[in-house]
This record gives sequence, structure tokens and C-alpha cells, in this order.
Amino acid sequence: MSVSSEFEAANKQYAATFDKGSLPLPPGRKVAVVACMDARLDPAKALGLSEGDAHVIRNAGGRTIEALRSVVISQQLLGTREIAIVHHTDCGMLTFSDEHLRAKIRADLGEDADHISFLPFGDLEKSVLDDIQTLKKSPLVLDVPITGYIYDVKTGYINRVKG
Repeated sequence: MSVSSEFEAANKQYAATFDKGSLPLPPGRKVAVVACMDARLDPAKALGLSEGDAHVIRNAGGRTIEALRSVVISQQLLGTREIAIVHHTDCGMLTFSDEHLRAKIRADLGEDADHISFLPFGDLEKSVLDDIQTLKKSPLVLDVPITGYIYDVKTGYINRVKG
């Protein structure tokens, strides 16, 4: 059975008892979460969120510069007034450089990706602090509380990053 077939079967079970169709469009807790796309991190479970509570914006590394468009929409059109950033231990973004990935793309695909910054980082705590500053310095982002966390993939705990 393919993964897509598994998705379709799981969705039938999910939809059979679905009762969240009347949730309002804006998130109930007025928070946007920017998190890494790593499959070991489930932001909703880790942060105690349910459907309708928050916007969860995910990308490689949980980088806020890449999430900026979504954060602006979340604030300006849907009323979020707090932001949480969640990076995690054992992140793949710690394992490569732009130059390394660009060389791999050239070798594997014969394409030039020199125009793309893949946003890797060498220091996990600093990456969270940098991402907080990216949002705080942006004139497009409201002055709201922004909290950064590191999720431990081995224990499930979050640790607040203080700068």
C-alpha cells in the first residue's frame, strides 16, 4: 500500500468523527508558532495545542525569515498577537553549509542553486535568538511577545531560550 493510500484510509476514519467544522478562521489563542519541519517534532502535541488554537508555520530549521510572509498574514488578517519559535536538538540544519548543499545540487541535478540561501546554522541557541531578532527588527511584524524554545527530540521537553 502506498503512503497516499494510507493517508486516504486514515482520513476516512478521521472525517467519520470530525466535529471541528464550526471553528472560526482566526486562531483562538491568537498565537503563531514557527517551527522546524522535522518529523520528530509535533508542535501541537509538544505545546498542548488543539485544532483552532494557533497557526503553526513550519519550514526547514523553523527559520523566521522564510516564515515572514505567513507571520504577516497571521497578524494582519487573522489577529495573532504572540509568536513562539521552536527549534530542536539534533537538527539537520546543523549538519551542512550552503556551499555543501549547492555542490550536491550541482552534482545530483546539474542545476545551479547559488541564488538560494538554505539558512543552515552552527549554533542551535543562537539560531533561535537570531530568529527572534529577525522578527523584532522587521517593520512588517507587530511589536508582540516573541518566545523562543528548543525542543529536545530525546525527551520531548521544551527549553526556553533567553537572550
